[in-house]
Amino acid sequence: MTALLADNSGEDFGRQLTSLPGWRGFVDASLGEPMAPLTRAEYDALEAEDRDAYDDDRLDHHARLQVVATSTVRNTVTCGRRLVILNRGAVSARRGMIVSGPANTGKTIALTQLGLAHELQDRRRHLGQGNRIPVIYITVPPAATPRMIAAEFARFLGLPVLRSSNITDLTEAVVGVCTKAGTGLILVDEIHNISLTTRHGADASDTLKYFSERIPATFAYAGIDIEDGSLLSGTRGDQIAARFTSMATHSFPYNAEWKSLVAQMEANLILHEHQARTLTRLDRFLHTRTNGMIGTLSHQIRGAAVDAILSRTEKITKAALLAVDLDIASSRKRPAAAR
Repeated sequence: MTALLADNSGEDFGRQLTSLPGWRGFVDASLGEPMAPLTRAEYDALEAEDRDAYDDDRLDHHARLQVVATSTVRNTVTCGRRLVILNRGAVSARRGMIVSGPANTGKTIALTQLGLAHELQDRRRHLGQGNRIPVIYITVPPAATPRMIAAEFARFLGLPVLRSSNITDLTEAVVGVCTKAGTGLILVDEIHNISLTTRHGADASDTLKYFSERIPATFAYAGIDIEDGSLLSGTRGDQIAARFTSMATHSFPYNAEWKSLVAQMEANLILHEHQARTLTRLDRFLHTRTNGMIGTLSHQIRGAAVDAILSRTEKITKAALLAVDLDIASSRKRPAAAR
């Protein structure tokens, strides 16, 4: 277990969810108090240096992804926690979950919120046991090989990955740590990077299956349009399909939930001149502009908030929203079924 305390040098590394320090920081941040906004009078009374520091804090607040409780997030967390409980008594053939959908529809958010819920529950059940590692989060590298998959697990745990380390060494080290640390949920993002049509991809899939048999944990995957890819094809794909539940993400239609999402994001703004319900009155415009994509909506509103602070206008208007450049996918015409 001493390897878990090894110093992974580099401040950026510690912020990555694919490292144990980064994941723990993400969980701890969810427990922190939200930023307390000042009134306009209090803000104007600040000295210049204090005002700059407060503005920096507001920029950080809006730069962070403000997670809202979409139906997709709620369903993913509910399904994932159910699987974790059902898998507690399983000796083999544990059930898992795949979060699948188009890009920018909240797959990673749903996956990490499941991990957050599990970690917080585990901390409540095992008070004072700081050496536990309830959740592992990795991303699948492009053209992943079995050794690359094993190395991602090892890097998360802070285990050394040497050029001389073979896949057996890495696998045994990872399994040993996870078993001792009480790992109960393993999140694997970008699973679409595994293609069963290639030998490396098939072997990488087998490696994940081997980990799932050796580690008494629930596995949850996330990837782009998995049902249309090769991951569920052939004999290996049939095995995955037989053990995994599918959770679909999608663009949101213009309905009550969309309006609620916009309202929740607007409630998180810390801007001194912003008029309440400005964005809720623009919710149809926002839906048309973002194509109903939750990731694009978040970028749109947070980007406009950052501009409002930097320009000192302190409010978001329709013109300010139009000034924020969006991703290419949001400008593409939606299929009729998604309307």
